[in-house]
Amino acid sequence: MTNSLEISNLSLFLSSILLIVALLIDYKEKLGLGNDILIAGVRAVIQLFLIGYVLAYVLRVDNTILTLVMVLFIIFNASYNAHTRSEGINNSFKISLLSIGIGTALSLVILVFSGVIEWTPSQIVPITGMIASNAMTAIGVVYRSLNSKFTDQRQQVLEKLALGADKKQASMSIVRESIKTGMAPSVDRTKTVGLVSLPGMMSGLIFAGIDPVQAIRYQIIVMFMLISVTAISSFIACYMAYQEFYNKRSQLMI
Repeated sequence: MTNSLEISNLSLFLSSILLIVALLIDYKEKLGLGNDILIAGVRAVIQLFLIGYVLAYVLRVDNTILTLVMVLFIIFNASYNAHTRSEGINNSFKISLLSIGIGTALSLVILVFSGVIEWTPSQIVPITGMIASNAMTAIGVVYRSLNSKFTDQRQQVLEKLALGADKKQASMSIVRESIKTGMAPSVDRTKTVGLVSLPGMMSGLIFAGIDPVQAIRYQIIVMFMLISVTAISSFIACYMAYQEFYNKRSQLMI
């Protein structure tokens, strides 16, 4: 028996039943997410088809500069989306761009020089997407945590400042908790991989006919990579973003 990875237009259309199920649940429970679900579904289809055609061109050309442009494009978009989740933190786009850029660059350098991947678009672009999207998610969580904790623990911070602590000392417990919160999803995912979930890269390789043991080797590298990039990005974002809660005189802003 032969397996085909080709999906017909009819099969793709029928898969929209899954989206309809989500819409029915939203309608029954009056969740108010119907428009968001519909818009998300339509956007996903349009964006994925567009990037599919772009990737087909990039892979066919196999040009180093064009590959680098794709990497920068992914980092820019991840940074912008992380910035939109900052809930008003000043300079959040610059912070996101620096955090995701450094985390992604360091991860790619290690992977390329260790021989795990080669600088070819078919390997670099998908890996960059995985790295940047996880860094983006972690930074979004960090921003929410900082906003929440500086609101909830405002009085404690003010008391520390009144007792002579500088802004770093007054904020350190919040910074550490926020870094921990940003890293938690990746750490939890790594703990349960293989027991609860079969991650996307491993599943994709097995779908493509790669030996499961070899697919597992790639997945182990990916999990280590994702923990690393979320740690780096969360660390940089936290230590830059917490300062935006203070004015130039190191006073906590309202």
